[in-house]
Amino acid sequence: MTSADQQQVCYRHPDRPTGLSCTECGRPICGACSIDASVGQRCPECFRRGGGTTTVVRGRDVRAGAMSGSTPVTSALIAVTVALAAVRFLSIDLWASAAEYLAMANFLVAEGEWWRMFSVVLVHAGGITHILFNMWALYVLGPQIEREAGGASFLALYLSSAAAGSAFAFHLGDLTDVSVGASGAIFGLFGVWMASAVRRRNTAVGRAILNQLGFLLLINAAIPFFIRNVSWQGHLGGLIAGFVIGWTWSRYRGPTATLQRIAAAAGVAIAAVLSVLV
Repeated sequence: MTSADQQQVCYRHPDRPTGLSCTECGRPICGACSIDASVGQRCPECFRRGGGTTTVVRGRDVRAGAMSGSTPVTSALIAVTVALAAVRFLSIDLWASAAEYLAMANFLVAEGEWWRMFSVVLVHAGGITHILFNMWALYVLGPQIEREAGGASFLALYLSSAAAGSAFAFHLGDLTDVSVGASGAIFGLFGVWMASAVRRRNTAVGRAILNQLGFLLLINAAIPFFIRNVSWQGHLGGLIAGFVIGWTWSRYRGPTATLQRIAAAAGVAIAAVLSVLV
């Protein structure tokens, strides 16, 4: 804690000392000027300039335009994942060949095929419910993170969360286990939003997000008890990775923020890969 004469004040309200700063421009802001974002917080000017939207995740936001704005990475991830899922219904042999090369097979990763920790997000098996839930969650949770953090940072987050989920599935599962699906990456998105909610837990918006995410996570935590072959380990690893990355991202601001965010996410991915290879 700094002394009173050293403490920064809100740039819009000079009479209000504050410890908050706009994640985008770095200017100090008070609680009244702080606008919650999935990654840090923004001042009113940056919020308006960026075409900001509410951070509260509601089901009706899907139909109201959750993908509005420029979100090419989220769109591409959904398109590629759905396309590969469609292959399964068109040619089971072709899908099986792809799954054989892309799935997270613990025994093959142990032999050095580390790319499976990332490529697992592209392959879904079982009924249509699996891919529908994952792509719905990506559609709802991803766009605002991508708009605020940037496409490169968002992709790094998505893949790093997948790698962390794969690492947890590797260490907490059996060597013979084979996993498919983007759930680890999706739970990484949950983790980023959870980090934002925890930071804002003393505000109305923060409590609203925390309550909604808590309910969704509780449901998903219960799924492995009712549905067989669900990798709770991958869910847990992705959630923890996303939370850590999101919490770290809130500290970055200014012109180097994008590179710092990518580096932070890449660090998590590298640690995950090394944990299974070393």
